[in-house]
Amino acid sequence: MSSDLVLVDIEAGVAVVTLNRPEANNGWTGLLETAYFEALERCDNDDSVKAIVVTGAGRSFCPGADMNGLAGAAKGTANVSGGAPGDGVSRGTYPLMYPSKIRKPLIGAINGACAGVGLVQALLFDVRFAAAGSKFTVAFARRGLIAEYGAAWLLPRIVGHSNAMDMLISSRVVLAEEAKEMGLVNRVVPKDELMEAAMAYAMDVAVHCSPTSVAIMKQQVDRSWNSDFPTAVEDAYRLMNATLRRPDFKEGVISFLEKRPPSFGDIQTDLLQ
Repeated sequence: MSSDLVLVDIEAGVAVVTLNRPEANNGWTGLLETAYFEALERCDNDDSVKAIVVTGAGRSFCPGADMNGLAGAAKGTANVSGGAPGDGVSRGTYPLMYPSKIRKPLIGAINGACAGVGLVQALLFDVRFAAAGSKFTVAFARRGLIAEYGAAWLLPRIVGHSNAMDMLISSRVVLAEEAKEMGLVNRVVPKDELMEAAMAYAMDVAVHCSPTSVAIMKQQVDRSWNSDFPTAVEDAYRLMNATLRRPDFKEGVISFLEKRPPSFGDIQTDLLQ
């Protein structure tokens, strides 16, 4: 499942997806984007994968669009998406927000610089682990750009309006420790413990959580962002009535009573919308 640009390794129900352009600090290009989204799609369709950890090779996670592409765009020799002609950076088969549609939990192991489009991709993770001292910035205003790729919608919903405006207007660098305080990341750990911590979390989910429950809850949260409270409650009642009749509910209760890990089935797609 690996390519030169994106590596995929599956162990004990967890897929580790690694952005693999360390020579360019994993700068975002159209080719990297396509390889990354293809890897996510394969993992999402692989029933053996219960959770996905995403990280970067080398010292950075993704510092944004490849600077060579940005230089070309500034000179008028590349398209406005930040890539060189032929790079495949313009939107193709997958929308840039494709990771938000992945049914399985996406856990970020952010190992270094995370900026621009790289930060937007990190915002699409369900849970974010960061190495101590990692740097986060939107950077857009300092490149003469605007809040690209849906950042103006995503960022306030994760860190709140004031923190989002601070990051967007100043485009300043936020270290992992401050990022945790504002809710941008969930956990900050020493860099040499990052993958161990992210993998432990992902493996716990893979072993103990129903893939169908996780997939449904991801959709519930997504829908609830754009609905009112009564609608969310009504949606929950509908789904609860259906899941009470499912094998996963029975297995979840019996395994708890028997004090053993559950044996849940694969994702049941009929309740997904």
